[in-house]
Amino acid sequence: QVQLVESGGGLVQAGDSLRLSCVASGPSFSNYGMGWFRQIPGKDREFVAAISGSGRRTSYSDSVKGRFTISRDNAKNTVFLQMYNLKPEDTAVYYCAADWDRYDSSPRKSLYDYDYWGQGTQVTVSS
Repeated sequence: QVQLVESGGGLVQAGDSLRLSCVASGPSFSNYGMGWFRQIPGKDREFVAAISGSGRRTSYSDSVKGRFTISRDNAKNTVFLQMYNLKPEDTAVYYCAADWDRYDSSPRKSLYDYDYWGQGTQVTVSS
């Protein structure tokens, strides 16, 4: 069982930066692929970024590629989402998710691949 707690959300202006953190409880954090998803009311939860257990592989949605960076610190059981040049359309609740993966596979983009979810953190970007 893994528990995930996100933090770092807030209200910022367009063009600003923000870093989200997600701390995982439980053992073997490096055996989990980690992902960030986001959701706005009335819309499906969408993929933002993912990283393999080792951190060697990453994947991004086209809408954030070049502006967001996902990373992890396995010694601290933490995954980060560094967001640069934020836009109003990035406004959403951001969720961290964990996918049990012993084989350090390619990062997963489907929310159905993830077993554990955090409670979410709100990011609001004003224009």
